[in-house]
Amino acid sequence: MTTHPSIEQHPDLAEMRARFERATTTPRAQAIETLALLTGLYLAASPWIAGFNGLSTLAVSNLITGVAYALCMSGIGSAYERTHSMAWCAIAIGVWTIISPFVVSGSVATTRTVVNNVIVGVLALCLGLAMAAMTGGGRRTGGGGGLRYGER
Repeated sequence: MTTHPSIEQHPDLAEMRARFERATTTPRAQAIETLALLTGLYLAASPWIAGFNGLSTLAVSNLITGVAYALCMSGIGSAYERTHSMAWCAIAIGVWTIISPFVVSGSVATTRTVVNNVIVGVLALCLGLAMAAMTGGGRRTGGGGGLRYGER
């Protein structure tokens, strides 16, 4: 009877963890995470900062999406190997921020709301894309011609 080592000791898993660790400890990754956190906080507070808090549907939308964006992007640096897929959620939030003045109920598409949400949405989208691309998109660098795990 053959025993196989646990998956935790698999060389590909160890290499992937090391790659994620290297990706999130760079100054670039830390700057992206910080800017993303600030973007999320601004998005949540933007109705009161930019002065359109009377447009309640968009104000509530920005508050919820801003908090969600900040939460998605704030945990990425400390646990990237488990949370990097949340960067794709942050990209979706950026797209929603751009289109939300046009699709939420009520007539909220004023110059102030559109300019605010498009600028913040594009920034959120770019930061999400930068974080999603941090490790090279999951490309394998090995040749793949070796033995499978557990084979001798």
